[in-house]
Amino acid sequence: MAGIEANTPIPVEIKLHQKSRVLELVYEGGDSYRLDFEYLRVYTPSAEARGHGPGQETLQTGKRNVDLVGIEPVGTYALKLVFSDGHDSGLYSWDILYNLAKHHDELWQEYLNQLESQGLSRDIDTTSRPKSGGSCGHH
Repeated sequence: MAGIEANTPIPVEIKLHQKSRVLELVYEGGDSYRLDFEYLRVYTPSAEARGHGPGQETLQTGKRNVDLVGIEPVGTYALKLVFSDGHDSGLYSWDILYNLAKHHDELWQEYLNQLESQGLSRDIDTTSRPKSGGSCGHH
């Protein structure tokens, strides 16, 4: 996903609401979208979560209470979001953010359906790797 499409809307304002755990994107013309931190975190575009091809995604779990602790611009095309669970490798390009905003309800429902079908939880994190020990072959 190199660059962004010429017609991708770019937010004119980005507001971080720490108490309600929401990132608000305001677009030209007044369209406004509120994306909660958990939603942004579970749909991270990072390769470690998305894998390197269809079917290699790792379903993100236990992110209900995750906080967004930092936002860094990346050039003129993306934001790097830093989460309280240490995750910071997702680059959210303007087209990814707009897609997440426009399709929030169906994507969120899809996520909840996946959790349910796999017997996983928004409260129990099975995706973050323990910092030490463990012999599952990951490093």
